[in-house]
Amino acid sequence: MMNRLRQGWEQASLYLPVLLMGLLALGTWWLVRNAPMPQLPAIDRPPSHQPDYFMKNFSVKSFDATGRLQSEVQGEMARHYPDSDTLEIDQVRMRSVTPEGRRTLATANRALTNADGTEVQLFGNAIVTREPVPAQAGAPAQPRLEFRSEFLHAYTDSERVRSDQPVVLTRGEDRFTADAMDYDNLDQVLQLRGRVRGVLMPGPAK
Repeated sequence: MMNRLRQGWEQASLYLPVLLMGLLALGTWWLVRNAPMPQLPAIDRPPSHQPDYFMKNFSVKSFDATGRLQSEVQGEMARHYPDSDTLEIDQVRMRSVTPEGRRTLATANRALTNADGTEVQLFGNAIVTREPVPAQAGAPAQPRLEFRSEFLHAYTDSERVRSDQPVVLTRGEDRFTADAMDYDNLDQVLQLRGRVRGVLMPGPAK
């Protein structure tokens, strides 16, 4: 049972970079660069933690050279804070589509990103989902993968995702939980901390 649990988690963790990094890096990169530039103040003053511009009920899309949709970021309200040069988004909704057609979706009550999109934080009911992928060209089908936590922190330049709060990963019918997580895509190291549990459902009879 422990071997099956470990193998199941190792298979699920292979998809975390695609699930999280691609979505957050693409979505926030385009959102920050397409945000309107604030007007320069007439008098230089020390920046305060007050927003200098807003976006309401917005949608920002990015396309490749062929016109294919790569990513989209939507939100009810976005606020830019000049003192920290951060962008805060309420009721954020993100999606990305790979050239192969794999779709990843993410939602959260609130998102916070720095100016260059190298750090993205999702707060409150953060859900990231990779839709099922059918079998193609000798590659096996991949089941739906869903990642839930009240907090996710992605570092897109170093390709790390961490959370110091409970996390739930569902892959098909299998389910894993932990009290905290730290994933390093460059070193291919996944650390689960606290109470780690997993439930693996039996596969179809052969």
